[in-house]
Amino acid sequence: MRDITIFSGSAHQDLAREISEYLGLQLSPTHIQHFSNDCLYVQMNENCRESDVYLVQPLVTPVQENLMELLFMLDAARGASAARLTAVIPYYAYARSDKKDAPRISIAGRLVADLLQTAGANRVITVALHAPQVHGFFSVPTDHLNALNVLAQHFRSYNLTNGIVVSPDLGNAKSATYFSRLLNMPVAAGSKKRISDDKVVIDSIVGDVSGKDVIIIDDEIANGGTIVEILQHVRERGVGRIFVACTHGLFTGKAIERLKSQPDIEEIVTTNTVPIPAEKRLPNMTVLSLAPLIAETIRRNHNGESVSSLFDTI
Repeated sequence: MRDITIFSGSAHQDLAREISEYLGLQLSPTHIQHFSNDCLYVQMNENCRESDVYLVQPLVTPVQENLMELLFMLDAARGASAARLTAVIPYYAYARSDKKDAPRISIAGRLVADLLQTAGANRVITVALHAPQVHGFFSVPTDHLNALNVLAQHFRSYNLTNGIVVSPDLGNAKSATYFSRLLNMPVAAGSKKRISDDKVVIDSIVGDVSGKDVIIIDDEIANGGTIVEILQHVRERGVGRIFVACTHGLFTGKAIERLKSQPDIEEIVTTNTVPIPAEKRLPNMTVLSLAPLIAETIRRNHNGESVSSLFDTI
């Protein structure tokens, strides 16, 4: 059987090390630098000939830099005669660009998927795409994971018999419904309209949240505008304890200041699909690791086992 070799770009080496440790492997070294003319240089510093190679790189800020690193790593490993190349992208930033909703714009989610294949990717592993249809942009086999089981396991330790899961918008309602079933709770959803990148308006909430403990769940929290808006609506309905959960804790712009100014949030729960530095960690924030889930997916892929069975819990 071919060996597993894991490399990491500079985006999230801590996660790559956790994945490697779970599999009982050493993270293979990668040398990345810039020439004086700002051209990128990537070298894989370990033999990967005829190996099953996994390249870990979420597309986080600086997104374009990290994307180019990933493309260069794929090309370098292909040139080094790797047997199979898998791009492990815990956060696929361009999933938001999934449609042509304005004149003369690029559907970047599809374009980046094409670039990955052109660079040499034989497979992609990603987590919680912002729009499920983006999965169809990839013309190579793609494992689209979700963190809902990991998040649900965390909340099972709480007494939430009077709880309800709340999705900030109807677009995320399907995932919220799945999450609510894992916790055996009812579900509600907000009716959201986006005004700009950092401003949204929620007209109403579909479902009865009055007097209940609420878990507000979304796929990602960027600038925090959606969370602040939905919080105003649930407060007006006299809810009990408030929890906020997401898969991708980006916390861009004024997100941390906005969340810090909401003293009634009992806990903010996110995962480590993206690096969360110390300055973005609040006292009521819990960061769960998805390294075991991603590592198990890698192991099953390598051994030709089912990945979908990881999520067949309902």
